Amino acid sequence: MSPDLPPVVPSVTAELVGALSPRLRKRLDAAVTKLLTRPATRDGDTVRIAVDEGTDVVLHAPGGAVTGVDAVRCGCLLAPDCLHRAAAASAAPVADDAPASGLADAPDVPDATAQATTGKPEVRPGGSAGESGPETATTAQQDAARAVFDAAAAVLETGADGAGAVLQAELLHAAHTARLAGLPRASAAAVSVVTAVRAARSADPGYRLTGLAGALADVLSVAHRLPHATGPDLGELRGTVRRPYRPDGSVRLYGIFSEPVLTATGYAGAVTWTADADGRLFTVSDVAPGGASRASGAADRTVRIGDTALTHRELSRAGLAVSGATVSPDGRLGAGAGVRAVRASGVAWRDDPLDRLWAVPAAEQVARALGGARDLLFLEVTLTGTVRETAGDCLLADCEGVPLRLAGAHDDPALPCRDNLRLLAAARGSRLRIVARLVPGPYPRAQLLAIEHPAGPGARVDLGLDRLQRADLPPAAPVPPAAAAGTGDEAPLHLLRRRVHQAVPGGRRVLALAGNAPGDAAGLRRLGLATAAGLLEDLHDAAADRTRDHFGRLLPADRGRFARSWLAAALYTGLVEEALCAHAWGAVTGEEAAPART
Repeated sequence: MSPDLPPVVPSVTAELVGALSPRLRKRLDAAVTKLLTRPATRDGDTVRIAVDEGTDVVLHAPGGAVTGVDAVRCGCLLAPDCLHRAAAASAAPVADDAPASGLADAPDVPDATAQATTGKPEVRPGGSAGESGPETATTAQQDAARAVFDAAAAVLETGADGAGAVLQAELLHAAHTARLAGLPRASAAAVSVVTAVRAARSADPGYRLTGLAGALADVLSVAHRLPHATGPDLGELRGTVRRPYRPDGSVRLYGIFSEPVLTATGYAGAVTWTADADGRLFTVSDVAPGGASRASGAADRTVRIGDTALTHRELSRAGLAVSGATVSPDGRLGAGAGVRAVRASGVAWRDDPLDRLWAVPAAEQVARALGGARDLLFLEVTLTGTVRETAGDCLLADCEGVPLRLAGAHDDPALPCRDNLRLLAAARGSRLRIVARLVPGPYPRAQLLAIEHPAGPGARVDLGLDRLQRADLPPAAPVPPAAAAGTGDEAPLHLLRRRVHQAVPGGRRVLALAGNAPGDAAGLRRLGLATAAGLLEDLHDAAADRTRDHFGRLLPADRGRFARSWLAAALYTGLVEEALCAHAWGAVTGEEAAPART
């Protein structure tokens, strides 16, 4: 996937790949790889790729995205049914598809903050009961959901390493069909899988195995449940095309911090977090198709609310008085014509009303986050050292007696997250207030987003946008050995988790050949995880299940059975990890948890 190319809507890629002959389909992956090495030049809305000395592929993207097959042109003799057009579409990022003609709402910019952390599209309840009983999915929606499930199961069957452009196009075609059937959540989840697969196959430094596994679990779960869902569950699984906004009158906001947004779906920008006098959180965002350069530069763009001239960087330290405000359920401020906003004074983190955010115990904040509320944590920690992990160094910190690991939110070298994290290791012993994003897992872990300045009282640092200097840091102070010790990931659940993750890049065959399956299952049972042991055995059985016909020839594998077994193991692993996370933080979840703050 090349960030230099304009995004292409799923239907265009699916149509161009579908028009290829079987012979050309076999050559498509090689053509994509070759095309990614060719220079691309941009002239306004047009991007030109020099395939060779006499052939160019031209992508016309009015409005920033390629929305029709006629917008992809090639100068070779085989055009329009040539390999180059399909390869260009398959190499480009995936754009947000056009809305279905039967839907009343137009598409909105995706909730980039939610997609960057979880990979899941925004949804809202929407089912209603009629006179004949609870609402059910239409026949077209059931067929579209099954098509998405089958296409995602095919990707899981081969794994990311084997899911070439043809399989990706089939999943994009299923995503477009789901969008036309009124299933925007399934469509967006399928597109997220394609984007993550392309990142994996192109060795994108932003690719994470856990992200692709989560995206596959989400799309398979939604597509599997949707044909049988009724009432409110159906509305949640369908999703929504447009984020709903409600009037909220006049609000006085205080800036907290800004963070860059760089999603796996090809969107980039910045989000500024603010709070009102009651501690309610609101966001102001500027997110659009783009890459790391847009994410690093968006903080200096003017906030798009009213007539204010504040940039995101300035708003994070100032305030905003808004009249006629409109707010979405997740706290995003609308920028309609009736909204008025002027600059106001800000406050320090240790002054009211922002001080109240840090007054909530960490365990209560974690319980709210695991219960579906915002995953931001406002913590006061003491930096105790560093620990090396496979993905890089992590800061160790003590938070109310809980040993905490703090990782960077982004690994892209264009953003200063990793460099700032390395420098903060020299501030060992400093006690700071931080803003972090919870990472559910068997031990306390979070992504570090913003901190108090280690040497500047009242100042703050947005770790994804501001770059620390060594002179900004105080000398390291000694810390007790116990506080510096970190806890490793020794939970026995890893015996199941590693098999779930192995299938994502390698497919069914990796698990069919994986050894020590009986030993792992026996180990899980000895440790009291009988359900995990049963799921692991079922997953290996489904991977190895290959029947033969009367002549002894192998029949095609049952993709559906393997996908369902993998999905059950993935969902179970996620739920147990959330429970382990709550236990590690000392949080109370479920009905006894504190109500989420709106």
